[in-house]
Amino acid sequence: MATLPIYNLNREEIGQIEVSDDIFGAEVRRHLFYEVIKWQLARRRAGTASTKGRSEVQGGGQKPYRQKGTGRARQGSRRAPNHVGGGTVHGPKPRSYAYKLNKKIREGAMRSALSLKASGGKLVVVQDLDLGEVKTRHAAEVFARLGNSNALVVDSENRSLELSVRNLPRVKYLHVDGLNLFDVLKYDTLVLSEPMVRRIEGRLAQ
Repeated sequence: MATLPIYNLNREEIGQIEVSDDIFGAEVRRHLFYEVIKWQLARRRAGTASTKGRSEVQGGGQKPYRQKGTGRARQGSRRAPNHVGGGTVHGPKPRSYAYKLNKKIREGAMRSALSLKASGGKLVVVQDLDLGEVKTRHAAEVFARLGNSNALVVDSENRSLELSVRNLPRVKYLHVDGLNLFDVLKYDTLVLSEPMVRRIEGRLAQ
């Protein structure tokens, strides 16, 4: 099994943790990133675009003018799409863009992302992420010491940490149950508390 260093909040190494090679030392299959990110972004789309068809616009119950003798093309309704204010042909309607993606693909992409972070030195394991107080300045100093202010920090039920980093533009707090590929790849450094490493291993165990 591979090992990762464990740090305190001052970036001092205080020990090591053994981690699964299948999760933190797996082959990086980058093609899976595209598939999962596309799936995530599709699920986030609101799908609220809506246009009115000819049966939904106002007016047009009466024939605009007589059928023959005017020299103009025959028209049956002012609600037709060729009139200003008429209905739209094949316009968008509210819909869901979500689709299914195989769970093995999603988990494989996450293993690849975690392995990529670990191999590049961008995975920081901290013994305890309890800041002790809700203070943005203190949180900014902590993440500067941990190596990068552009970080995704993952923990569980850590309200003081969540409140402390929410005004930091380049640091995001994420509950471990919400860990996702988009955020892991978006942020330069992934910061995990030691218990979260075990939670993630349990979630991704094959």
